[in-house]
Amino acid sequence: MFEIMRKEKLAERTILFNISAEDIAKNARPGQFVVVMADKKGERIPLTIADSSPEKGAITIVFKILGRTTDDLDRLNENNRFYNIAGPLGKPSEIGKFGKIVFVAGGIGIALIHPIAKAMKKSDNNVISIIGAQKKDMLFWEDKIKHVSSEIIVTTDDGSRGEKGFVTDHLKKLLERDAKPNLVFAVGPVVMMKAVAELTRPYKIKTVVSLNPIMVDGTGMCGSCRVEVGGKTMFACVDGPDFDGHKVNFGLLSKRQSVYLDEEKEVQKKFHNCRCL
Repeated sequence: MFEIMRKEKLAERTILFNISAEDIAKNARPGQFVVVMADKKGERIPLTIADSSPEKGAITIVFKILGRTTDDLDRLNENNRFYNIAGPLGKPSEIGKFGKIVFVAGGIGIALIHPIAKAMKKSDNNVISIIGAQKKDMLFWEDKIKHVSSEIIVTTDDGSRGEKGFVTDHLKKLLERDAKPNLVFAVGPVVMMKAVAELTRPYKIKTVVSLNPIMVDGTGMCGSCRVEVGGKTMFACVDGPDFDGHKVNFGLLSKRQSVYLDEEKEVQKKFHNCRCL
């Protein structure tokens, strides 16, 4: 169980695992996630189910190597097994006939929108996807997103691939130029999701953001993933991960995301020093 059937480097510091997980694959819905542990002493971290195949009994997860735990994950290879994977967790994304939907995804968020965009297109929506990264070496899944979209706009901060600029720059152009969409769905860095919500607010467009705050147990028991939405405390693991972007307190979310930055840097420093010995 939880054997890695395929490992692939998708982009710079971005890794894909296709994992044997029959029960999770059978029950997973778009927008849900799993909590994984690389080994017995490893940290529990949430990762979105980027794709699933009930027929093959497998799920796909994509992650970016950012710290000690994701570095540990990258050290796993094909035929290795995860110590544990819990899921599917979280509420599935709301899938239905909305009309015109714009997905905005930055960086690793590209993988996260894939199952949702796929389901929305199957529900006969007009799906427009804006995907972006800092540079072309950090882009991935352009063809997969194109396949589940009616239109795709590719951007890079430096202009090395697609159109130059941020994903929000092109969302702004789209909102000013075309008939407004019925729904905007944003996944990516907190600052990007906040910018998307502020762009759509004057147009009163329903805007959904998928949040990935610090999480431990994934069942609402620990409270680590609490977020403020509409003035109320909610938990991303059981109430989300999808929330109304116009009601999320992004300022508080940003502060909570940076609580352990110093500790994370210290652990990463010690880890790399040990590996060099």
